[in-house]
Amino acid sequence: MKANDLRSKSVDELKQEHLSLLEQQFKQRMKKASGQLSKTHEIGNVRRDIARVNTILREKQGN
Repeated sequence: MKANDLRSKSVDELKQEHLSLLEQQFKQRMKKASGQLSKTHEIGNVRRDIARVNTILREKQGN
């Protein structure tokens, strides 16, 4: 996910994306705990995407 793509979205769309990413992170953590997650690097990718969304949200709400 690119920051430029996120900047073109509205605040409501970003909040929806944030919730979606949190849900995805939860599902991946559950899979990891049960031993079903084979691509463990995706957990870090989702964490970084959440951070990107949070950063863009703060930028938009600050203006």
